[in-house]
Amino acid sequence: MRLISLVAIGLLLCPTLAQARPQWTPAQANTWYASEPWRAGANYIPRDAINQLEMWQADTFNPQMIDQELGWAESAGMTTMRVYLHDMLWAADPDGFKQRIETYLAIADRHHIKTIFVLFDSCWDPHPKLGKQPAPKPGLHNSGWLQSPGIDRLKDPAVYPQFEAYVKGVVGAFANDKRILAWDVWNEPHEDGGADTMHHAGAGALVTNLLPKVFDWARSADPTQPLTSGVYDGGDWAPGGLTKLNAIQQTQLTQSDIISFHSYSWPEEVENRITQLKAYGRPVFCTEYLARSAGSTLDGVLPVGHREKVVMVNWGLVDGKTQTRFPWDSYAHPYTDREPVVWFHDLFRADGTPYRQREIDLLRALTDATSGN
Repeated sequence: MRLISLVAIGLLLCPTLAQARPQWTPAQANTWYASEPWRAGANYIPRDAINQLEMWQADTFNPQMIDQELGWAESAGMTTMRVYLHDMLWAADPDGFKQRIETYLAIADRHHIKTIFVLFDSCWDPHPKLGKQPAPKPGLHNSGWLQSPGIDRLKDPAVYPQFEAYVKGVVGAFANDKRILAWDVWNEPHEDGGADTMHHAGAGALVTNLLPKVFDWARSADPTQPLTSGVYDGGDWAPGGLTKLNAIQQTQLTQSDIISFHSYSWPEEVENRITQLKAYGRPVFCTEYLARSAGSTLDGVLPVGHREKVVMVNWGLVDGKTQTRFPWDSYAHPYTDREPVVWFHDLFRADGTPYRQREIDLLRALTDATSGN
C-alpha cells in the first residue's frame, strides 16, 4: 500500500513526464503544416552582434535595431526567421533571458514573422565566454560565432543537468506560443571532428549521445510546435539509405517531427535533396541556403522551395559584424584589402538598401502569391 501511494504521489508531482507528447506521426505533422502558408525567411542576427551572446546579453540586446531590421524583412515579404539561442545565457540569467526572448517575439509578431529557435550549435568557436564579445576579425566570414555548448561544458557530465534545465525551461516557457514556428534542437551536430580549433577530437561521440536526450527533453515540455534538427552532409538521405548514415543523421531523420536540411549547392541538388526527404512523408524545411559564389542563389533555389512547398530560410538578413558577405574561403585568404566580387550571404546592406533588388522583388512576389497572413 505504501509503495502504491509513493508511486501515485510521484505521478502527481511529475505531470509533464506523464503527459509529454510522443513524436508527431507523419499525419499529425502534415495536418499541422496544412494550416501554415508557405514561408520564406532568413537566419537572423542583428548587424551589431557578432554572435549569439552579443545578440541576447542584457547590455547588448538591441530591440530598436531588431525592430528596424525585421521591418526590412517584412517589407521583403519574409514571414519567418531562424534565430540562435545559447545555453550559457540560460545558465547565467534564465529569467532575464526569457524576458528578452519575449521582447524579441513581440517585435517579430508585429512584423508578422514567426520564429524557428535553435537551441544548440556545433559550428565555429568551441570556447564561448559570457561578457564583452570580441570585435570582428578583418576580412573573415563569421569570425566570432560560437558553439553551444562549448567544448569544456560538453566534456563535463556535471553540467548536463544545466543543459536539461535550459531545454526544458526555454521550450516549456513558450510551448504554446503561436509566434514560434518550430524548435531546431541542434544546428549541424558533428559526429566527429579533428583536433583542430573548431572540432575537438572526442566531441563527436559526446554530441552523438547527447542529441537524442535533447529531443527527449524538448518533448517533455510538451510543445505544440514541431521539433527538428537539420541534416546537412553525407550521401543519400532517403529512407532506403538510412542505415548507411551516421548515428547523428539517423537521430535527426527519425526523431524530427518535421524534416529539415541545409544545402549551399545548386538548385538541382536542392531538388534532389527535397525528393529524398519527402519520402519520409513529413513536411520539409530548408533552414539554410544561399552561397551565391558557390552556386546557391536566391533566384535559383527559392522558386524550387516555393514549388515544392518547402519552407526556405537563407543565411543572413543584414550585413553586419558577422561579416558573412565574405565567403568561407576568407579563412584561407582574408578579404582585408578588397570586397568579394559577389556577396556570399545576406540580403540587405547596413543602411537597409537591398544588395540585389531582384532578390527582394522575387521574395515579395512568391510570398505574396501564397500569403496566409
